[in-house]
Amino acid sequence: MGKDKEKDKRETPGEQELTPDSADENGKGNAAAEVNDAAEGSQETEGEQDGGSPEQDGGGQEAKAGKKDPKDARIEELQDRLMRQMAEFDNFRKRTEKEKSAMYEVGAREMVEKILPVLDNFERALAAVPEDEKGGSFAEGVEMIYKQFIKTLEDAGVETIEAVGEQFNPDLHNAVMHIDDDAFGENEISQELQRGYKYRGAVVRHSMVQVAN
Repeated sequence: MGKDKEKDKRETPGEQELTPDSADENGKGNAAAEVNDAAEGSQETEGEQDGGSPEQDGGGQEAKAGKKDPKDARIEELQDRLMRQMAEFDNFRKRTEKEKSAMYEVGAREMVEKILPVLDNFERALAAVPEDEKGGSFAEGVEMIYKQFIKTLEDAGVETIEAVGEQFNPDLHNAVMHIDDDAFGENEISQELQRGYKYRGAVVRHSMVQVAN
């Protein structure tokens, strides 16, 4: 029976006796496998670290998009400054034109006011011409100059203020006399003592009038 057991041990397939050499080879194979497994694991870890999750990539892009480029910020600042300067210049231009127009109106009105006494003297001169001399060449010459003078002032924007027969208006007339006359209505101008004028709608000189009560 002992011999049969020894024979079975020698004839059992797949079972080999381990020698020192075979043990070393098996140990080296197992170590190599462990090294390969560790390398594969490290590659997978690096891939995960490099690739990252989609959520992390999206967050990085949003953060990058939210951060404005300094050049774009500088361009926007310069554009805003340019628009402000253009608006300020436009306001300055309009204000200057308005001031120049106002200065012109004031200067022209003052000049018309200085000319009016000369016009008054023309009217007095024509009123002083005797009846028998009104058809003479001298009187006609003075009258022609007077009409030319009036036409020039009208072309420049000067107009007379209506007085006789009009209702008294303190904005246009200066009442220096009052009379009781049934031929005129109440507060009606009965006589013009000095003619008044306006320049472009603004009163240069009020009419000096007599008003009926």
